[in-house]
Amino acid sequence: MDNLIIAFNAVLPVMLCIMLGYFLARIGMIKEELRKGLNGLCFKVFLPFYLFHSVYETDVSDAFNPGLMLFCCLAMIAWFAVLMFIIPRLEPENPRRGVLIQAMFRSNFALFGLPMAETLCGKENMGPTNLLIGVCVPLVNVLAVITLETFRGGKPNVKKMLLGIAKNPLIIASLLGLAFNLLNIPLYTDLQKTISSLGSVATPLSMVALGASFSFASAKVYRKQLLLGVGGKLIVSPLIMVVLGALLGFRAETLVPILIYFGAPTAVSSFPMAQQMDGDGELAASLVVFTSALSILTIFLWVFALKTLGLI
Repeated sequence: MDNLIIAFNAVLPVMLCIMLGYFLARIGMIKEELRKGLNGLCFKVFLPFYLFHSVYETDVSDAFNPGLMLFCCLAMIAWFAVLMFIIPRLEPENPRRGVLIQAMFRSNFALFGLPMAETLCGKENMGPTNLLIGVCVPLVNVLAVITLETFRGGKPNVKKMLLGIAKNPLIIASLLGLAFNLLNIPLYTDLQKTISSLGSVATPLSMVALGASFSFASAKVYRKQLLLGVGGKLIVSPLIMVVLGALLGFRAETLVPILIYFGAPTAVSSFPMAQQMDGDGELAASLVVFTSALSILTIFLWVFALKTLGLI
C-alpha cells in the first residue's frame, strides 16, 4: 500500500496541472495563441532558469556519473537504429514514418521528466538527472533532424543542426550552470532567490499549457499509428531500457532518470519540428497529446512496480 501511495503522489501533481489546463481551455480561458505563448515562455525562459539553478547547486563531483550518461546515450542510439529499421516496414507513408520514429525516441524529458524525477528522488538527489540533460538534449536533437530529413528525401544540414543545438536554451542554461558551479562563481543571495523563484514557475505552467493542447478528435483517423507510437513510447521503450539498466546495477536516483528518459511522453517540440520538415504535423500533435495523457497511467504503474521491487 505504501508503494501505491508513493506512486500516486508522484503522478498526482502533474495530473492535476494537466487537468486544470484542459479545463481552462475548454471554457475558453486559454486560447491557442495564449497556449503557444505559455509553451514558449516555459521553454525559453522559466525552464532554463530552473536548470541553471539546479545544476549550479549540484555537487558535480558526487552527481557526475559517466556510466549513466554512457548507458543513456548508447541505449538511445540503439533504440533509434531499431526504429529506423522496423517502422518503415510497418508504415508505408514517408511523412508518417519520420514522425512515428521521432515520437518513440524523443521524450518530454525536461518539462515532464524533471518534476517527476524531483518527486521520486528528492531535490537533493537531482544531480545525475540534471547533468544528463546536457548530454541527452543535443543527442536527441541530432537524431530527430536525421530522422525527419531521411523521410522527406533530403540530406541532414549539419551546419543548421549544430546551430540549432548551440542555440537550444536548455543546453545553454545547463552549461552556464555547470560553468558557474565549476568556477565557484558566487551569486548574491537575492539574485539566487530570484532565479530559483523564476525556475519554480516552469513545471506547473508547462503542464497547464500541455493540458490546454489536448484534443481527442484525431483518434479515429490515426488509430493504427497512435497504437504503434504510444505503445512503443510508453511501454516497449521503458520496458527494455529499465530492465537493462536494473541488470547493469542502476538503482534509485540513477535508475529514475532512465525510466523518465525512456518512459516520458513525446516531446512537445516534436510537433513544430515535424511541421517544419514536411512530416505529418497532425499525427505528430496527436502523438504528443495521447502519450502525455496516457503517460499519467503508465508512469504510475512503472513507479509502483519499481518501488515494489525495491529498485527505486
